Amino acid sequence: HVQLVESGGGHVQPGGSLRLSCEASGFVFSAHYMSWVRQAPGKEVEWVAGITSLPSLFRAASYADSVKGRFTISRDNAKNTVSPQMNSLKSEDTALYYCVSEGGLWWGQGTQVTVS
Repeated sequence: HVQLVESGGGHVQPGGSLRLSCEASGFVFSAHYMSWVRQAPGKEVEWVAGITSLPSLFRAASYADSVKGRFTISRDNAKNTVSPQMNSLKSEDTALYYCVSEGGLWWGQGTQVTVS
């Protein structure tokens, strides 16, 4: 039974920071590229960041232009977690954030981030 459980969302003022976390279970987490996507009200889903499944020495992260330089994604394969550290938050970052496995196969339930 696959589960992706997000946490860490909340309400923060512009310029503030939040750290989201996604805990995975039910599949071989360490073998999967993991992403975070978000959806703001009335807008399409936007890919935010992703991180490869490679060992940490070779691991690579990618970011949408809208968050580059402000968000940092990391993963802990021992704990089956993937986490974006979100700094310098803007009102346009307000959205429901989802943890997504490779290829969009599995999604979490989402965690709300509100910046105002």
